[in-house]
Amino acid sequence: MAYTPAEVRALTPVRDSVEKRALLPDLRDVFLCHAWDDRSGAAKELHDLLESRSVSVWFSEKDVALGTPLLREIDRGLAKSRVGIVLVTPALLRRLQGEGIADKELSALLARDLLVPIVHDTTYEALREVSPLLGSRSGLSTAENPMADVAAKLAELVAP
Repeated sequence: MAYTPAEVRALTPVRDSVEKRALLPDLRDVFLCHAWDDRSGAAKELHDLLESRSVSVWFSEKDVALGTPLLREIDRGLAKSRVGIVLVTPALLRRLQGEGIADKELSALLARDLLVPIVHDTTYEALREVSPLLGSRSGLSTAENPMADVAAKLAELVAP
């Protein structure tokens, strides 16, 4: 898998953080933050592609049991994940403006050096208009690489 020089510069600090957290017990490789509207589309596709590459993914659709408090389960998922990925779509950008659950997840992820934005069907410019902090983070874009290649790069990033 070929990385651009910008991707290497952007992802090296994340890789360093992932390696430090690797020794902690019972961690998922990634926490997948996404908009509710994307749960059966792009988020499910990314989840499935990552799991097909042996990446363990915290994904609310599979990890939150019926009847359990959603925010508490998300909090546990964030604490027990090596790195966070944010699937930035038009739906997520709308959700962030509404300050919902995705906004809370994003706030927790931004507080750590464990965050990789994945821009899908939108642009970094649109992201920076809604979230300058997230937009300042370098990540990956499905406009430049197909979702399968993005998943491959993420899998390599979190490989032990």
